[in-house]
Amino acid sequence: MLRLDHIDAGYGGGRVLQDVSLEVDAGEIVCLLGRNGAGKTTCMQAIMGLLPLMAGRITLAGQEINRLPAHQVPKAGIGYVPQGRRLFAGLSVAQNLEIGLRARGSGRDTLEEVLDLFPRLRDRPDQPAQTLSGGEQQMLATARALCLRPKLLLLDEPTEGLQPSMIEAIRRAIVQMRDAGVAVLLVEQRVDAVLSVADRVAFIENGRNGEVMQAEALRADRSIVERYIGV
Repeated sequence: MLRLDHIDAGYGGGRVLQDVSLEVDAGEIVCLLGRNGAGKTTCMQAIMGLLPLMAGRITLAGQEINRLPAHQVPKAGIGYVPQGRRLFAGLSVAQNLEIGLRARGSGRDTLEEVLDLFPRLRDRPDQPAQTLSGGEQQMLATARALCLRPKLLLLDEPTEGLQPSMIEAIRRAIVQMRDAGVAVLLVEQRVDAVLSVADRVAFIENGRNGEVMQAEALRADRSIVERYIGV
């Protein structure tokens, strides 16, 4: 589904990602793990077209997307939940979801499916996004991305700062998307949250590929995780 083929990307001419390759299949959750500054968010931004590639290519279901302008990337079928959520704070819950629906022309049936995943949002359509709790805002950001009916879902630190009940709601939604055939690329710092949902884990270190392993192997041997993200 998603293929990163030897990509370089960065800021102001400086390379953060160097020769990075990665694949995420349909119906699979791949978690990208690494220390702060390793290049995880840069990787997400490069996929979304927010950073131009300096080398390599990115394809989604065989379509080269790295040449698309950033506003066209979601229309290719990518839902993105960035770190910090980046909701339209002054708009209501319903208006934020409507923006997601319009990105790919999704209809009322899609909205109903998304609200079934996050029933708390169904109860407050007119509430301004900025007045929601942190967990509710994360639900709304995820729901907005799912309104695209994505082929690929990107989530950057989705459980950061959330209480356990909210983390579980996000986790259930991610797993349900995987089971529906969506490819999921997840950036997380909470190792326990990662290993509870991942199919594979890809490590990144200093902007370069590390090992890619089955999550089951890491659950059996945490020493590998410590090697890449331990302080």
